[in-house]
Amino acid sequence: MFGYTFRWNQAFQALPRMLDGALVTIEIALLSMAIGVAVAVALTLFRRSDSRILRGFATSWVEIARNTPALFQIYMAHFGLGAFGIHLSPFTSLLAGIAFNNAGYLAENFRGALKGIPDTQARAGRSLGMSSLQAFRLIVLPQMLRIASLPVTNQMVWAILMTSLGVTVGMNTDLAGVTQELNARSFRTFEFFALAAVIYYAIAKAVTLAARLLAARLFRY
Repeated sequence: MFGYTFRWNQAFQALPRMLDGALVTIEIALLSMAIGVAVAVALTLFRRSDSRILRGFATSWVEIARNTPALFQIYMAHFGLGAFGIHLSPFTSLLAGIAFNNAGYLAENFRGALKGIPDTQARAGRSLGMSSLQAFRLIVLPQMLRIASLPVTNQMVWAILMTSLGVTVGMNTDLAGVTQELNARSFRTFEFFALAAVIYYAIAKAVTLAARLLAARLFRY
């Protein structure tokens, strides 16, 4: 009817290579989340600081990350820094761009989570002899992560999907890059990208399920 003959066998023959690309996709997403969470916690503390410089730095990061396209952020890491003599590989550029984006969104999520924690808890920790940093790390931080667990999970899924933007900076080892290369060789666009979409969907669902199980175990109380 449409004059198109499906050839799924070519896509399925390339499945092992696509799964290898999926592992790279997961690696980038996990690394970007680890970096993003660490930076987001620091930005959250900066936004509560008495220093106008630290507050301004953190606010600027969050505003840029949340109000500019993720593609722009990846481009700036790969092409923009080249103007200053800093040349990053496609892998590093993609990782830096996604981590920058993650940190901005997570910092805002953490700020909202902190509003649900009474200040009296931190003061109670101080009354027990803890420093401000200790009270935050031992009392406030665990509760903040529990409240923000669902947004963190959503950001992880978003990070997985954002890795597909790596093809714009020459990334060819992740799932999107491998799929694009296979498509360029065979011109079986529908088969390869449909299979890639299924893999992305499976990864996202697995991450969501794993996050729910982990949250149920870590945040039972």
